[in-house]
Amino acid sequence: MSAPTRIVVIEDEVPIRRFLRASLTPEEAEFFESGTGEEGIRMVAQKSPDLVLLDLGLPDIDGLEVVRRLREWTAVPIIVISARGQEKDKIAALDAGADDYLTKPFALGELMARMRVAQRHFALSQHAVEKTFESNGLRVDFESRQVFVEGREVRLTPTEYRLVALLARHAGKVLTHNQILREVWGQAYEDSTHTLRVHMGTVRQKIEADPARPKFVRTETGIGYRLMLE
Repeated sequence: MSAPTRIVVIEDEVPIRRFLRASLTPEEAEFFESGTGEEGIRMVAQKSPDLVLLDLGLPDIDGLEVVRRLREWTAVPIIVISARGQEKDKIAALDAGADDYLTKPFALGELMARMRVAQRHFALSQHAVEKTFESNGLRVDFESRQVFVEGREVRLTPTEYRLVALLARHAGKVLTHNQILREVWGQAYEDSTHTLRVHMGTVRQKIEADPARPKFVRTETGIGYRLMLE
C-alpha cells in the first residue's frame, strides 16, 4: 500500500482548507495547513511535502512571492488555487514557477486530476537524465533528437524538435508563451508569440492525426501550451 501524499495547503480561507481535508481520506493524503505565506514557506521546509496547494491572496505576502521564494530551493509541485481568474494572473503564477493554476470555485475532480498530473511531471523531472520520453503514442529520443508517433518517425526541423523536446521534458505542465520563446529562441524573442503560433501549427500538422483536435499538445488559451500525459 502506497504512503499518503503529503500536502502543504497555504490558504487563509478556513472553509477551503476544511473542504480539501474532507475530500481525501487520511490513507490518501496527509495535510499540513497554513494561513499565511511566511508560515507556509517554513512548513514546506519542515515537512518536505509531495505537493503544495497555494492561494495567491494571502494576508501577509502575495502568493507570487511565495512561489518565487520556494523555487529558489525546491522543485516541489505547486498548484495555485485562487479567485484571481484573469489570464495575466495565471501567466504571472506560471512564469514565477507554479506547475498549474485553478480558479475558484473549482471542481474537486479537476483538482484531483491536476494533482496527479503535477506529481507525474515531478516524477518525470527527477529522471531527466533518461534518454527518451514516451506517452500516449508519442516518443521523443533526446539522444538521437528524433520524434516518433505510433512508431513512425516524424521529420522535424531543428526548431520544431526543440519545441517538442521542451514540452516533453515538462510533460503535463503548462508552459507559458514567454517560457517557450525564451527557451527555444532566446530572450530577444519573448514577445514573438506569432512566431511560436506559426511553428506550433507546423508541429501539429506533423505529429497530430487531426491538428484541429490535437491529442498531444493542448492550447491553454491566452497562456501557453501543455503536452498531455496519457
